[in-house]
Amino acid sequence: MSDFFSSFVDNFMNFFSWDVLSATLTDPVNWGIIGTLVLLEGLLSADNALVLAVMVKHLPKEQQKRALFYGLLGAYIFRFIAIGVGTFLVQITWIKVAGGLYLLWIAYSNLFMKKHGDDGGEVKNKGLSFWRTVLAVEIMDIAFSVDSVLAAFGVSDKVWVLFLGGILGVLMMRGVAQVFLKLIDKIPELEKTAFILIIVIGLKMIAGAFGFHISHVIFFSVIIALFGGTIILSSLRKRKSGSVKGS
Repeated sequence: MSDFFSSFVDNFMNFFSWDVLSATLTDPVNWGIIGTLVLLEGLLSADNALVLAVMVKHLPKEQQKRALFYGLLGAYIFRFIAIGVGTFLVQITWIKVAGGLYLLWIAYSNLFMKKHGDDGGEVKNKGLSFWRTVLAVEIMDIAFSVDSVLAAFGVSDKVWVLFLGGILGVLMMRGVAQVFLKLIDKIPELEKTAFILIIVIGLKMIAGAFGFHISHVIFFSVIIALFGGTIILSSLRKRKSGSVKGS
């Protein structure tokens, strides 16, 4: 038990180690992984930022920003705890397999089982008090964070890589949600590509549980091929559609 507790504390202490942070910031591979996490967070969570905005809409203007700020703070605290605990637990084989299978289920349900005509998670204005609104935003933030944090574990096991990817992703999602929504509106196939990437990450996590490790070069090549191919196919599809209409 003492060894378990010691290993658990050592895992969290990585957050406060300058050597670990320095090694993270100076490794180009880590920045590639962080960029992947930010992109994934932005594509999957842009609409979530708008849901949160609707949740605080009934509050006075000055309280809206405070409620969203407290929600953002809560999201960071949740990530800190989840990443610290998760990078320790994800070393256990059956947890890796379970996490990978859950990611595959997320992707499958969104790609093949999502019903058209859903309200997209519309949140009605309940007129809650300030602190009850903050609590609702915190709960919603945590719910939104679970899937992205789990997906992050399939990409890396370094606490600072996961944390930086997570906090930058959340900041970006809150700050430029409209940009991501316009991007998805312009290239709707990107949303499906994001879930295909989750399938890749889920398979990578399961493979890692059985000792098969995919190199960073192959992983980044797959990402570039997925998103590059999606943009090219979308462009060709629009050009073909335009030529059909013009004929």
